[in-house]
Amino acid sequence: MSDPVVSFEFFPPKSEAMEETLWASIRKLEALGPDFVSVTYGAGGSTRDRTHRTVRRIVQETDIAPAAHLTCVSATRQEVDEVIRDYWESGVRHIVALRGDPPEGIGERYEPFQNGYVNAADLAAGIRAIGDFEISVGCYPEKHPESPSQDYDLDLLKAKIDAGATRAITQFFFEPEIFLDFRDRARAAGITIPIIPGIMLQPNFKGLKRIAGLCGASLPGWLHEAYDGLDDDPQTRQLVTAHIAAKLCDQLRQGGVDDFHFYTLNRAELALSTCHLLGVKPQPQPLQGQAA
Repeated sequence: MSDPVVSFEFFPPKSEAMEETLWASIRKLEALGPDFVSVTYGAGGSTRDRTHRTVRRIVQETDIAPAAHLTCVSATRQEVDEVIRDYWESGVRHIVALRGDPPEGIGERYEPFQNGYVNAADLAAGIRAIGDFEISVGCYPEKHPESPSQDYDLDLLKAKIDAGATRAITQFFFEPEIFLDFRDRARAAGITIPIIPGIMLQPNFKGLKRIAGLCGASLPGWLHEAYDGLDDDPQTRQLVTAHIAAKLCDQLRQGGVDDFHFYTLNRAELALSTCHLLGVKPQPQPLQGQAA
């Protein structure tokens, strides 16, 4: 069995203190040699400028390949195209193309922005027309909350691939069969690009239940039991979260999966613990003045 390939998702900082936390996390996880790290937008594109600054800084100050999230929300095609060109000129070669959540919040009706990109497939085509980017897109191993069926979700994924997507990253889930069944259905439908499982690292179970309710991810009974009685014990919740995530990855590896994308919530220690359990450990750094 080959060593796992890992990547991490961060969100842009909202304050100087959060920026310090983010960069400490990036530095710690850089030593694991991730395939890439992605940086999100806030709801409705609310953190767009901070996302751009963070991605540029990753290019300039680290050896990590950044992937910039980009959405269709609250911007015209011309404005989005300017961002794409700016990323290319800054050395960014990987974009995560997403439709994005409505500015009013998840659960509200989505309406394309006037003169904007319509959806993720439309956006992927626009990115592909501008540069030879890697283009990651989202997918749902469980049905998208707005979708009429899982087959419809697969049709949307195929449309994104036809538009230029080169990788799909899933919404989080907690039962390995959910991902493995989705992967098999996707392959049977002729989808051949890499499909990377998204692994959630959220030790706040109340927060996890809220997020899962909004995105349609199921939380099995055993997960509720695992966090029961731990509301006032954050240290134990961290240990439980790392154990659950690592066990899920081990189960997926038995199904032939060796690439994992972690939703870190900017928590380096939790990501490090989970990766350590998977056998992914920091690489020895060359001494100053010593050739790498």
